[in-house]
Amino acid sequence: MKYRSEIIGVGSFVPPQVFTNFDLEKMLDTTDEWIQQRTGIVQRHWVDAQACTTDLALEASLLAIKNAGIDKSEIDMIIFATLTPDHDFPGSGCFLQAKLGLPEITALDIRQQCTGFLYGLSIADKFIQSGSHKNILLVGAEIHSKGLDKTPNGRNISVLFGDGAGAVIVSARESTNAVSESKIIATKLYADGAFAKELWLPAPGSALGDERINHQLLEEGLHYPQMNGKTVFVHATKRMSECLLKICVENKVDVNDVDLFLFHQANLRINSKVAEMLSISESKIFNTIQNYGNTTAATIPLGMDDAIKAGVLKKGMLVASAAFGSGFTWASALWRQ
Repeated sequence: MKYRSEIIGVGSFVPPQVFTNFDLEKMLDTTDEWIQQRTGIVQRHWVDAQACTTDLALEASLLAIKNAGIDKSEIDMIIFATLTPDHDFPGSGCFLQAKLGLPEITALDIRQQCTGFLYGLSIADKFIQSGSHKNILLVGAEIHSKGLDKTPNGRNISVLFGDGAGAVIVSARESTNAVSESKIIATKLYADGAFAKELWLPAPGSALGDERINHQLLEEGLHYPQMNGKTVFVHATKRMSECLLKICVENKVDVNDVDLFLFHQANLRINSKVAEMLSISESKIFNTIQNYGNTTAATIPLGMDDAIKAGVLKKGMLVASAAFGSGFTWASALWRQ
């Protein structure tokens, strides 16, 4: 039997605490106008002190399971994409597994940052097509707020990130080869480690000498994210445009035939530039960055859930996604909802 992968359930969760740009003005020596002009972000959600990444993931996962109409016992694999794990080890997939009460099933963490969800979607699709698994829970979840420099020194980066989680259930279905069937059509994954230090978190790490972390590293602020913004922007627009066009050409899909684009939400200017480069109507792009900021691995499933709730994403639509992030990594996906 030949299997296809179908996304049968979507869920998302963001913490209730909202920080607007005006809230950040008080701590980061910035302005609402500056943030909106350069990023498109109006607000973001940040957790309280007690929350951890798998708490957010659990809420999103339970909603995805409910919306899929399956019992959680039917899940046979967890793929967890995050760069902000609860702990260095073990993987957050194991902590989530315990919270869901699903012992013994496969649990896998991946670290592809902003591209994590699409990497995870590709992995889930391959496992489904192999026939080894039937219902895979794919989660992207992040808590950035606990790792940001909330002083004027960190304003260029700290304004960008929010906390949140998104989850989907990817399930096996018998393939009929019908053009209209709901399925993951294709995924394309890329990376170029030559640019790893253009967007990274230097510390803690085993490459730093005798200790993974020490007072000097902390005093230098190396435990906060570092980014070359101009380089990231140039590469993001170029790579996202390239991989979107390539996946469409390889699957004989005209870009204009795509019903909805769900791009990673890093910067509204990046998504607008990609639309311009490929002559995509911005009315076909569903953006959520204004409400949540960059939630890295969570942005695409979070946006997918919002699009469904808003009646924008409907069954049968042809959907394309692209993402770019640290690594550098980038990816695209094409599916029929």
